Amino acid sequence: MKTVLSVNLNKIALIRNSRGRDYPSVKAFGRRALQAGAGGVTIHPRPDQRHARYSDIADLSELVKEFADAELNIEGYPEEELIEQVLRYKPHQFTLVPDKPDQITSDHGWDLNQDGEFVTDIVRKVQAAGVRVSLFMDPDEAQIKLAQETGAKRIELYTEEYAHAYGAPQFDAIAAKYLACARYAVSLGLTVNAGHDLNLENLAPLVAEGTIAEVSIGHALTVEALEMGFDQVIQKYVEILS
Repeated sequence: MKTVLSVNLNKIALIRNSRGRDYPSVKAFGRRALQAGAGGVTIHPRPDQRHARYSDIADLSELVKEFADAELNIEGYPEEELIEQVLRYKPHQFTLVPDKPDQITSDHGWDLNQDGEFVTDIVRKVQAAGVRVSLFMDPDEAQIKLAQETGAKRIELYTEEYAHAYGAPQFDAIAAKYLACARYAVSLGLTVNAGHDLNLENLAPLVAEGTIAEVSIGHALTVEALEMGFDQVIQKYVEILS
């Protein structure tokens, strides 16, 4: 199975917001991502809208209609206003993430022993509206079984542990744990996504087996784009000034 890349545009939004105008444009960079071969785009709006904004959902909903098979994935904690936006614009996928409003970034998956009833109610409500739900999960088979019981169609494996172990002696064991959890989820009828700290260096071993349907990558992808293009842009400025 080919793994789909969904480009997370939050860092583009963060740069945009630092200057108070629509430059760089999240929609324009979303279009460039899809034109370059990405299968979808992702944003993770937070209540303070410090990077992605709720208004970006409307823009990206229109954008993906321009590309056959392109998908819009909205990530976030299922607070009331975000759910309202999801039900209004109906992205292809809503990834429920258990992060608090003041968190810098997501740092754990759902504990469905604690939050199962809350999550199940949201899954039912959102999927009844025709939006596929994915749950952000740690690589824990017991929790993945509970995720399946909520009725969600997908899970997204939280890959920070995998990514940070890359190149270390424990990497093979940790990678094996992730792949075993992916296989287990598939055996339950779930489709498996993955995301967090994945990059060009560590991605291949995770997707080689074919159990990961989609990866969402944003921070590393944006940094890698800067690293690969920074020198050339400097040279162009120097050329103009010489």
